[in-house]
Amino acid sequence: MKCPPFEYHRATSVDDAVAALAAAEDSKILAGGQSLVPVLALRLARPTVLVDVNRIPGLDGLDVRDGVLHAGALVRHAALARQALHPLAAAAAASIGHAAIRSRGTLGGSLAHADPAAELPAVLRACDGAVVVAGPDGTRRVGADALFVGALQTDLAEPEMITGVELGVPDAWGFAEFARRHGDFAVVSVAAARFGDRLRVVVGGVAGVPHLLETSAPSGTGALDEVAGALADDVDPSSDLHGSAGHRRALTRELARRALADVITEPAREPT
Repeated sequence: MKCPPFEYHRATSVDDAVAALAAAEDSKILAGGQSLVPVLALRLARPTVLVDVNRIPGLDGLDVRDGVLHAGALVRHAALARQALHPLAAAAAASIGHAAIRSRGTLGGSLAHADPAAELPAVLRACDGAVVVAGPDGTRRVGADALFVGALQTDLAEPEMITGVELGVPDAWGFAEFARRHGDFAVVSVAAARFGDRLRVVVGGVAGVPHLLETSAPSGTGALDEVAGALADDVDPSSDLHGSAGHRRALTRELARRALADVITEPAREPT
């Protein structure tokens, strides 16, 4: 199918993008387009204006300051997968789709789309991260626990855009997911991050938002089974064409074991 008609605006700055979003009756941001374009092609969305943010300078940087990765919203999945500043984010980004998708899709776009099966929203919540948001009233910082409010729903207002992402760099980490085919969305994914004696484990694909279990960081193989079992008991998945609730619960337990293996049984390690 063809996309519905729309006007196109190429933004030259964040302020220009925000102004264009606010001026239109129904507008959408075009970055990587990997989520938006299929929706347009199916005519599930009919924006009057597309605001292209790809040429805005300064939104593709990556650096670590005070134990936090600061990433621009236009960082491509492929770049995130290649970097070594935040290994958990790299592992998750490497699991996204196929090479063509990773070369175009953006970190900010994935978080704004808020697909409950996507990898990066789970990482953002596991790392107790946040996004920097620009809008007509200025800039604000939104924590991961407040950003995701439902499946494909965020706290962002219509004329707002994500400009930056903050991800705490964990002392130890793990990531595991199960997809029916290579490149498919994960049926279930688990991201685990340890910060000192604090452990945050997040499950994607079992609820409308990434599901968080936060606890003190135990050690030993017995603790691994305990945390994996507690996480499986804590989720409340639904059944759909990709699997039953029981199937997702069993996947949660097994994937949690895999993601937590290094985090729990090994000493805290510095990311490489």
